Parts: sequence; structure tokens; C-alpha cells
Amino acid sequence: MLIITIKQGKEKALLSGDPWIYLSAIDKVDGKPQERNKPGATAIVQTSARRFLARAAYNARSQIAARVWTLREDEPVDHALIKRRVQAAVQARAAALRAADPQALVQLVDGEKDGLPGLLVHGYGGAAGWLVCQFNAAGVDLWKVAVVQALVKATGCANVYERCDVLLRKGEGLGVMARALAGDEPPSRLMVREGRGLKPMDIRSGFVYPK
Repeated sequence: MLIITIKQGKEKALLSGDPWIYLSAIDKVDGKPQERNKPGATAIVQTSARRFLARAAYNARSQIAARVWTLREDEPVDHALIKRRVQAAVQARAAALRAADPQALVQLVDGEKDGLPGLLVHGYGGAAGWLVCQFNAAGVDLWKVAVVQALVKATGCANVYERCDVLLRKGEGLGVMARALAGDEPPSRLMVREGRGLKPMDIRSGFVYPK
């Protein structure tokens, strides 16, 4: 297990609810080299006095060196945590999802707000449509399989597509890829509701076709 020691005084932002730990706030990182060099590896974050602060995903390749998973010392970062949080995020938006136009892109997971740093998920077309995911941070990228399994179970939608934000993924030291993670890939052109109108869009990339 990696151990991140925060510089004295830098823990204040974390304790006030900031889920990001910047490289400039870190005093040292202890652990095996292969773990330190593994983007997204889980680390214990502690004060300079060795008091537990958090469990976080560490990424030496990013200016945001660690993203907090939990402030609870008794809460492990595992498949159960990922699935729990995906389920809670979807349930919190269940009413909005039911009320939404099937042609609207509805946000189901909103990263740090849902305790899933770097993960964005939108749904289109209900259970018979598609889920479009963005894994914009190394930590959540490591839990991709668990995320997809939880999304399929929580929504009943069998089609999950990974959308790629090239700049964000490169900034995290992650590979650049866009692909179907489960089921079928969305077609390149769909009509998407925006306000009162419909726009032709490629939901795989967010590209809106000119009129």
C-alpha cells in the first residue's frame, strides 16, 4: 500500500472537503516503485504527524496527484465501494431519468459529486439505448470493469460505450481509446433533445452536426 504524507498545514483543504490533492501539497510518497508508478493505485493519505486523512487514487503523472475516494479509515476501496456508489448515483437521478425525453442525454454519474472522481456517465434512450462513459482519471480507470457491471445492473441498459477526452486522458498518462465496453456501439448520428429542439449528434464524441 502506498502512503502519501501531506506537508504540514496542507491538510486543511482536504478536511474542508476538497477531493483533490495537488503535487505541491505532498511531502513524500512511500511504497514499492511499481505501485508509485502505477496510475490510479490506491494510497493512504496521512498528515505530517502520521494521522489518517483519506484513501485516494495516486497518479504521479498528473498535477492532481491524488483524488480522494473516502475520508473513512474503515472504508476499503474495492469492488463493493465502486458498485455501491454507482448504484447510489443512478438511484439519485432515477426520477429525472424516468421523466426525461428518451432522446435526451441524461447525466447519471457526476464524478466527485458522486464519490467517483473523474467518472462521467450519460444515458440516452432508456434501457434500450446506450450509456456513454468518460473515465477522466486514473483511479476510476482502474475500476472500469466494476463500473460497467454496476451501471448495467443499476440501469438495465446493456450497451455501454467509452467516450474519450483526449486532453484529459493524456494529462493523466492514460491511453487514448474510444470503444464499446458492453453490448453495441451507438450509431454515429442520433437526434438529441436540447431544450425544445432536436440536434443531430454523435453521442460517442459529443460532436454536433451542422444544420
